[in-house]
Amino acid sequence: MTKDEITQIKVGKHRMGIIGLQHVLNEVSRMFDGRSDNAVSAELIRRLSKLNYIPANSQKDYEKAFLREYKKVLGQPYEPSNLEGLEIKVLGIGCPCCDDVEQDLMAVMTEMDLVADIEHVTDAAEIENYRVTGTPALIINGEVKAVGAMPKKPLLKVLLSEAAAKQQ
Repeated sequence: MTKDEITQIKVGKHRMGIIGLQHVLNEVSRMFDGRSDNAVSAELIRRLSKLNYIPANSQKDYEKAFLREYKKVLGQPYEPSNLEGLEIKVLGIGCPCCDDVEQDLMAVMTEMDLVADIEHVTDAAEIENYRVTGTPALIINGEVKAVGAMPKKPLLKVLLSEAAAKQQ
């Protein structure tokens, strides 16, 4: 992964493209293991500010977002982003199974009148950061819900209902 790659993350209530995020997260995870969240956040801001414009009045939102992504890399619990709706990720290299579950998710969400941000993650290095044991995988609000096989519509309804209920 190069410093020039752009990763989309949620910062506050917006999706932002961050240059070099994965590269910096990997470096900091090796060098700052066991340090406080404040120390990690400060280092992430310091490094990523060199590659990205971070407005002073939004720095706290960026710190939270960077720390959330850092914890994902380490497989630690993290506070989900505060966007409205659900955050859904389909992890897989782009096989028909992954595409089918993405379509099924959209159909079920329409039936249930749910708002969600769906992202299909196809980059192998980014998928590796989620520490799943196989693909395809389904992640809803930061929790792994399925690995190796995608759930059918009835189970998707249950999983989405449960996730939506937790948000209320």
